[in-house]
Amino acid sequence: MTEVIHTDVAIIGSGPAGLSAATELKKRGITNVMVLEREQVAGGIPRHCAHPPYGVLEYHQLMTGPTFAKRNVQEAQKAGVDLRIGTTVVALNPDGELDVMSSSGPYKIKAQRVLLSTGVRETPRSARFVGGDRPIGVYNTGALQNFVHLKGKKPFLRPLIVGTELVSLSAIATCRKVGIKPVAMIDSQSSATTYSALMMYPKLSGVPVYYGANLESIHGIGRVEGATLRFADGSTQNIACDGILFTGKFTPDSALIRPSHLLIDNGTGGPLVDQDGRCSDPSYFAAGNVLRPVETAGWSYREAKRIGRFIAQDLAKPPASPVSNITVEVEHPIRFCVPQKLVLNTTAALPHLQLRVAQAVRGHIEVSSNGNVLYSKKVNTQPERRILIPLDKIALEHVCNGKLEIRVTDNG
Repeated sequence: MTEVIHTDVAIIGSGPAGLSAATELKKRGITNVMVLEREQVAGGIPRHCAHPPYGVLEYHQLMTGPTFAKRNVQEAQKAGVDLRIGTTVVALNPDGELDVMSSSGPYKIKAQRVLLSTGVRETPRSARFVGGDRPIGVYNTGALQNFVHLKGKKPFLRPLIVGTELVSLSAIATCRKVGIKPVAMIDSQSSATTYSALMMYPKLSGVPVYYGANLESIHGIGRVEGATLRFADGSTQNIACDGILFTGKFTPDSALIRPSHLLIDNGTGGPLVDQDGRCSDPSYFAAGNVLRPVETAGWSYREAKRIGRFIAQDLAKPPASPVSNITVEVEHPIRFCVPQKLVLNTTAALPHLQLRVAQAVRGHIEVSSNGNVLYSKKVNTQPERRILIPLDKIALEHVCNGKLEIRVTDNG
């Protein structure tokens, strides 16, 4: 007979979000809080990021990623969290029942509440439709940082970096730390994805940046020897390099969620949630970057802390049935909104509508219901940049037909 372990809250993932929520739950008096981590070391992605800034808002200290991760683990352990490493959740079942596998064999966990905090993944080459050879030397940022900071190895010496997101700058910092000298950084857009001021860092690091440049193919026998770039005007250029570093283009790590009974939001690729982080099964919640690609470690930590606080309240006194369910719908060029569902009379652990756009936008974000404008905000933004709409500025009681619509107007 399969062993069944009962707990108050089971948290899947031990990154900043999972550990922050776990610690907050214990501080709020929840007796049994369990964190399940498939890797052999807890802490999540910051373990690989050996550079600042981490921890400024959370611990009022300037930390590197590994120091931040270690502190999160220590705080959870000090609070009495049951941290189980080398433990893989293989299935999410209704009403908080989990199928789990560890070195001791399979078992089940029956939790009153489950928090999903599985984070994100960078898009690999296979999903980017890049042609050419299949040599050794093609990595993403996470793999690079794992090689450098955890294994003490250099996977290449002169890579080409694809992408200009914040994580792309993190990749340069990792390279510089061990004497790797990128030959260039490219982006298919006409400007950087991250803020333009931050693009001084590649320049100061001696890394040329090419905009409007697509990676068309990779060349090499055995390992990477070069790449072909195609520019917006149709011209091509061959560039010599010994590695390709794909950065960014994150997607939520929703491998567990997709085959489950939980609803997925097509825009984010993560679970569909309300403003308290609650999923379509009310025993499940989600926090951190599994909700959307992508936010910083600190943002995920603080967001999960609020959701953990709400889960503690929910366990103590579950709310009455919601007065109204409101569906949030977005129009192109808005890519997605988090949360996707709103209920009245709640604390709003997620106090903003969080938006991303698919292309450069200069105009107004307009929130309306049945033709009535409830909120408008002027924006001038690029893809992957955070857009926040405070929920307390929207009169939800005036929403008609249970639908809130968000669009871009006068985009020019």
